[in-house]
Amino acid sequence: MEVVLPRALPIELSYVQYEHKFEAQYLPAIRSLISKDLSEPYSIYVYRYFLCQWAHLCFMALNPKDGSLIGVIICKLEVHACRSTPTRRGYIAMLAVMSAYRGHGVATALVKRAIDAMAKRNADEIVLETEETNVPAMKLYEQLGFLRSKKLHRYYLNGSSAYRLVLPLRVVDPDETLAENFQEQIV
Repeated sequence: MEVVLPRALPIELSYVQYEHKFEAQYLPAIRSLISKDLSEPYSIYVYRYFLCQWAHLCFMALNPKDGSLIGVIICKLEVHACRSTPTRRGYIAMLAVMSAYRGHGVATALVKRAIDAMAKRNADEIVLETEETNVPAMKLYEQLGFLRSKKLHRYYLNGSSAYRLVLPLRVVDPDETLAENFQEQIV
């Protein structure tokens, strides 16, 4: 497989973890950037839901000269109890980069920071959805180890379908899980 290196940026960007004190300065720019790139219309409450509870899992790429927003990733981490053994599931809700900065590794840097932050908080897996027609996003996530786990037909409000992608961070051996459950039942 051919590895394509990103073109060099004219400036070195600053990558900053989101903090509540940034809301007045950056939330309008975050909303504007995401609304340009993503097909779903999100209300201010959706942004605050993520940014207030999981600020430590959200990162911004900033122009160091003027502090302007270049890119952002918004994530969360919760216990997911759909299996017999609950998992700590990270979720990438939104990722956007200004079009002039795409192809320079900004999105990759943001996703890697989010993965690291969730892994440090013991995430078992990280999931996301992306439109099936968004080839650059699919390529980005698959290069970082994400796997397509499910096709979601007509998932978005605009009627387009999506793929759910999963990055397993901790491998669960089904035999060990069965043995642990069996031991718990005996005791």
